[in-house]
Amino acid sequence: MSDFISDFWSHYITFMVFLGIAGLVWLLVFAGFKKVKSADDGSTGHVWDEDLRELNNPLPMWWVGLFVITIVFALGYLYYYPGLGTYKGSSQWTSVGEYQKDKAKALAEAAPAYAAFQNKSVEELAKDPAAMEIAARLFGNNCALCHGADARGSKGFPNLTDADWLHGGKAENIVESITNGRIGVMPSFAEAVGTPEDARNLANYVLSLSDSPHDSVRAQLGKGKFVVCAACHGADGKGNPLMGAPNLTDNIWLHGYGEDFIIGMINHGKTNQMPEQKGRYDATQIKMLAAYVWGFSNGGVSAEQMK
Repeated sequence: MSDFISDFWSHYITFMVFLGIAGLVWLLVFAGFKKVKSADDGSTGHVWDEDLRELNNPLPMWWVGLFVITIVFALGYLYYYPGLGTYKGSSQWTSVGEYQKDKAKALAEAAPAYAAFQNKSVEELAKDPAAMEIAARLFGNNCALCHGADARGSKGFPNLTDADWLHGGKAENIVESITNGRIGVMPSFAEAVGTPEDARNLANYVLSLSDSPHDSVRAQLGKGKFVVCAACHGADGKGNPLMGAPNLTDNIWLHGYGEDFIIGMINHGKTNQMPEQKGRYDATQIKMLAAYVWGFSNGGVSAEQMK
């Protein structure tokens, strides 16, 4: 309701709800007092298919009682729960509040299972089969949505098993990434690089850094333009984990590959984000997830699980 600029819709919804209930009450009263004159045979006089007659019997009392109970229940529900415009109900119930209660209950129930791992380091957890069994479930239920069930990622989502780290592969780096998320930004360099031909030459130089197929003549022409890229990727193109700048020499391409793709990156830039998880997991769960991910490229239990 906060999206509306006035209380009109709140009042309108409340009015329509009560109008509907009032209409049902009127229907019940009308049906109880309205009398239809019966024919001599006890029917309304309507006949279909020669011998199918509509009898004029009163409403069954069980049906009337159920109808009344339904109306009373609706009024009670609307008093106790939100349902009348901006009225929050006497219970002050919200779906968010209910979720938070359920989450707190689930965490409390799971706390004993995590207590044994609370004081262990990421490296120790990575070699603990019991911890990694839990971490595998956490990963499968959440991280796998982007990184895949095998943690090998896909276009735009990093492979977590290849020891190629945008922001560093130490345990504390991974904990930081999971906790606070990451935002990677490559700005557009179309104007800084120059003409479309300059961008194509630079793209071929970038391809040459990883010995990928490229035009060697264009690569030499584009080498001088790489000074624009060196501020983040380094003069040798090996990247900078402090900035999340990828290594351009290892032939690992996160967002795409080839001359045309690199030209597009140079001209248009790229923004990529991993959302923070600190509101979803507690510190112990984050540490266990970090251990699971760290273990892929450091001989942990998770690496054995994936074989």
